[in-house]
Amino acid sequence: MADDAQADCLFCRIIAGEIPSDKVYEDTIVYAFRDINPGAPTHVLIVPKRHIRDVAAAEAADGALLLALLQAANTIAQQEGLADRGYRLVWNVGPDAGQSVFHLHLHLLGGRPMAWPPG
Repeated sequence: MADDAQADCLFCRIIAGEIPSDKVYEDTIVYAFRDINPGAPTHVLIVPKRHIRDVAAAEAADGALLLALLQAANTIAQQEGLADRGYRLVWNVGPDAGQSVFHLHLHLLGGRPMAWPPG
């Protein structure tokens, strides 16, 4: 496990290969895998390899990392055939927003029309 990973973090363990996942994308900064409890036909979690608690904990120095997550989301949307019809990107910050794993992650959802407001 990388020096900045946390041994008790589910996503750090997935990135390290200790827990299996259905990987859809990986580069030097980002790891993305299918959500095991999908909220849409396509539901991918896009996570930085470096542990950051959530998007609220990101700092100015993390700008390139946040951009890498968005670029990965756009690439995955293309790969998954979602780019032409549309997709949703969601950050959950804190328990009241539904965050259950406290490792920054971006949800990519698509494959069906999305209602607004969500729910």
